Amino acid sequence: MVMISGKIRTAFNEQIKNELESAYLYLSMAAYFHSQSLDGMAQWMRVQTQEEIVHAMKFFDHIKDREGRVELLPLAVLKKEWASPLKAFQHALKHEQLVTSKITELVNLAQEENDQSASTFLEWFVKEQEEEEESASKNVELLEKAEGSTEALRAVDQELGKRTLSD
Repeated sequence: MVMISGKIRTAFNEQIKNELESAYLYLSMAAYFHSQSLDGMAQWMRVQTQEEIVHAMKFFDHIKDREGRVELLPLAVLKKEWASPLKAFQHALKHEQLVTSKITELVNLAQEENDQSASTFLEWFVKEQEEEEESASKNVELLEKAEGSTEALRAVDQELGKRTLSD
């Protein structure tokens, strides 16, 4: 494998930070949902947290495997409270759309740098982000339909609690 360029390495190190901030955001959402006795939604966010850590490690390993230096950057706490479960999932959807834009920037950079290895690596993330946005959007739709009904909210909570890391 060809050694990673400085521009790609810097951008991928930044993406490690982005993925870990995403994990931290979703863990914060899990804590919020637990505080609201919505343990199913908390479970969904805990799995999301684990996925984001896996994503960060994929970038970590790609840099390492191409003889680059991984540099961990400071993380920001993105948010801790939401007005409702719907608002939390709307935030999650917007966040996934932001991550998609970051992946798109990386794809463009890999093309500009003529880095075929990075381009091939990023193909998985492009598909993953399509799935992430679709999943978050579905959850927003479910919560919009449940709005105003405690019974419907509990049903959504129960359904989201079935999520496992392999889903």
